[in-house]
Amino acid sequence: MKFRRKSTEPAPGEAVETAGASDAVAEPAVAATGPFDADDLPQDGVQRVDLGSLLIEPQPGRELRLQVDESTGEVQSVVLAGADGALELRAFAAPRHGDLWGEVRPQIAADMAQHGGIASEREGRFGTELVCQMTVQRGDGTTGTQPSRIIGINGSRWMLRATLLGRPAMDLEGSGDWEDTIEKVAVRRGNGAMPVGDVLPVALPDDARRLDPNA
Repeated sequence: MKFRRKSTEPAPGEAVETAGASDAVAEPAVAATGPFDADDLPQDGVQRVDLGSLLIEPQPGRELRLQVDESTGEVQSVVLAGADGALELRAFAAPRHGDLWGEVRPQIAADMAQHGGIASEREGRFGTELVCQMTVQRGDGTTGTQPSRIIGINGSRWMLRATLLGRPAMDLEGSGDWEDTIEKVAVRRGNGAMPVGDVLPVALPDDARRLDPNA
């Protein structure tokens, strides 16, 4: 897996005892599903790249990039980019109890509309998500439409926001492999106090900096 910096622009089933039986009968194991809290990761054999607040499974054929705010030098999000699309991930501080995704979802839709785009809600694997269309200007001066799907998942004092771009944003029924990637993400909230809505910090691992020509 390659690392690239990019500036930002615009548990197993438990044994149960059946009634009338003296011996416990083991239920079939049910695979744990995420996204996970980093403190509660299952023994799933997945080797995740530790990026501070985000732990992500490397994907063959997809490049791991960091979106960096040039004005501050801070990493804003993580992107997995492939030939058919991309997945942007960022995590936010959230209250212990509450529905931060339910609160910010209409704000995202309103901001999209203010900038000339549209956003509609649909029910997906992770609950209510936004399907968006935004008019953008291409490098040659022409305009086009950029589709995206924004998925929000509430966790333990965190919220994960996953944005799908390209084919997985348009092919709603054929994007299961990208959704599988989201499901394996783990979020490390940390114990420090943070304002609700602040982006959780992302850091490039020391052993990966040698692979980043801009580090």
